[in-house]
Amino acid sequence: MIIRFFEKIGRFVIGHLETLGQFTILIGNTIAQLRYPPRMRHVFQQMSHLGVDTLPIITLTMLFTGMVITLQTATEFIRLGAQSTVGGIVTIAVGRELGPVLAGVVTAGRVGAAITAEISTMKVTEQIDALKVMATNPIGYLVVPRLIACMFMLPILVVFGDVIGSIGGWMVAEYYDINIYMYLHSIDTFVDVHDITGGLLKSIVFGAITAIVGCYYGLNAQNGAEGVGKATTRSVVISIIVIFFSNCLLSMLLYR
Repeated sequence: MIIRFFEKIGRFVIGHLETLGQFTILIGNTIAQLRYPPRMRHVFQQMSHLGVDTLPIITLTMLFTGMVITLQTATEFIRLGAQSTVGGIVTIAVGRELGPVLAGVVTAGRVGAAITAEISTMKVTEQIDALKVMATNPIGYLVVPRLIACMFMLPILVVFGDVIGSIGGWMVAEYYDINIYMYLHSIDTFVDVHDITGGLLKSIVFGAITAIVGCYYGLNAQNGAEGVGKATTRSVVISIIVIFFSNCLLSMLLYR
């Protein structure tokens, strides 16, 4: 029993190290392919599919997030006589953390799943093998356009989400008799440019994570419909976990 126990631990560790190595190889191959001009038509198609189509759910998510933050904080700040800081607090919370993290999670759930499902379907139907036969590098053809699209579109979605979140906070602040001048003045007083740019830097990293993880599990999907489903589920779960982990590291680096 003891030997079997350590065998299971060894297989677990070796399996995860092998996965980490494959991830590293994929990242290296993707960076190598970035030396060549990407197919801009494919990049724009992915921007539309992965970015523009995600806008409605980002809007709803950030609108209600801003409203909830104000609901949770306005009463306490008013009780303490600090109602003039509500707008700044909401904007800082959305700009630094909630905007990029929630946008990253939503993107991982929608975009990451779509990337994995599409590429894994191509894998199990041998379309990727056909690309290799036609002397087309699958990394340059499939991974690079999605990586560029995610890294470019997610910061734009975050900027839009930050604005929507602040508007949602103001809508609730009006209920607590915090007028728009006080709300905007607190934003101008307390919010620094770094609060917003730090969130944008995070979103670029989150976009790269979503694209790389989605493409990895798509390219390594097992045969059959069941393999596509498992790859899609793993892609979403791993993307969200890595986003939370990287958010912790980036917060320590950017906001110390």
